[in-house]
Amino acid sequence: MPEPTTSSSSSKDGGKLPPGMVLGPDGKPCKICTAFRHWKPSSPTGSTSQQAGTGTSNTKSAAAAMAALAYGTNGAPAVPETRPANCPPDVEILGRATWTFLHTTAAYYPEKPTPNQRANMLSLIRSLPILYPCSHCASHLEDNMKANPPDVSGRFGLSRWLCERHNDVNERLGKKKFDCGIKSLDERWKDGPSDGSCD
Repeated sequence: MPEPTTSSSSSKDGGKLPPGMVLGPDGKPCKICTAFRHWKPSSPTGSTSQQAGTGTSNTKSAAAAMAALAYGTNGAPAVPETRPANCPPDVEILGRATWTFLHTTAAYYPEKPTPNQRANMLSLIRSLPILYPCSHCASHLEDNMKANPPDVSGRFGLSRWLCERHNDVNERLGKKKFDCGIKSLDERWKDGPSDGSCD
């Protein structure tokens, strides 16, 4: 799914946010919208008890509390450099898993779907902007789908449509685009490379 762009370095009330922190629609730091690597602030902000015990609900306090959770009272990072396996997904893990599911589903979608299969696929795709946990990602997808309606006419149309939406995200993030030809798509999401390395 589309990864959100990072928020500005200041919250609505002028408080400083850690670099890469994304605010949710409620104006508070959005954990599912922010990559795990951005939850660790660049410098200590004080102890957890000092920051979290303020009792305020404004964005500055929420951001400071989240940043303080990453540090112990001695100012040393309390979070590991790599993400522990038992943590909830961040925006990157959720996005990769969602793209994997969607591309693989498209690879196995019928060449000539029935009206019921087309309706079900449209329902799945149209539910994403409504149900996707990252509100920024969902909003980007909703806007993209308005400009580029889903093609559920068959396997190739759906696979290409998803690839183009994924490439829109990759372009926005400065990542490499993927070849949306059916041979490349089938190799990546269905058959594996012709060299047999995935057999």
